Amino acid sequence: MTKNPHKGKLIRRLKIIEGQIRGLQDMIEKDRYCIDIITQTSAVKRALSGIEDTLMEHHLSTCAVDQTHQGKESKTKAEILKVYRLKRK
Repeated sequence: MTKNPHKGKLIRRLKIIEGQIRGLQDMIEKDRYCIDIITQTSAVKRALSGIEDTLMEHHLSTCAVDQTHQGKESKTKAEILKVYRLKRK
């Protein structure tokens, strides 16, 4: 596994998402308007998707390339297909 140069950025984004989740809990506890809650859940999903995209780019440009150079094409292919299927869900 190659060290991710975006680690600090990803951690900051996760902490923001953590705050958003706490805010969602508070909104539900206070019976806030449903559309407001859905708007916030959509924002959380977009933020998580952005994290996934960053991790995927890093993996494809480093780990997958390294595996391919080491003759592990089938492992690389399996991982790419797995992530592709996960992202489609």
